[in-house]
Amino acid sequence: MAGTFNSAGEFREVMDKAFALMSDDPDMGPKLRDADTPQRFEFTDYDLVVNIGPSKSTDEGHYLEWAWNDEVDWEPKVKMSMASEVANRYFQGKENVAIAIARRRIKAAGDVRAALVLLPIIKPLNARYRQMIAADYPHLEI
Repeated sequence: MAGTFNSAGEFREVMDKAFALMSDDPDMGPKLRDADTPQRFEFTDYDLVVNIGPSKSTDEGHYLEWAWNDEVDWEPKVKMSMASEVANRYFQGKENVAIAIARRRIKAAGDVRAALVLLPIIKPLNARYRQMIAADYPHLEI
């Protein structure tokens, strides 16, 4: 089925690359760090969790940090739960977060408004994500 990850390992690999694209981008990265909106995502179909927050590193060019567990030294402002296919559609620009929350494809808790404010910042990621999967993971294209 198009848009479906082959495994939890592949999902994590793709998401790590997507997070790195955001973190290392000279426009998105600093804005996301400065927004200081730590988030926790649970991917229900793979029983995975990732926490993403602003980097504490002083290295320019690395603005976010993430951990695939709950052993982080920050408290998430927003918690979201979804299937991996919803995440894939979102990063391709094919899933509207507000509508997905309303339709319960994404379950959200905490300061959801803070997360929604980040959406325009990460919009440029959609094209870069689509390029990445077209080159390396064509079965994920929708």
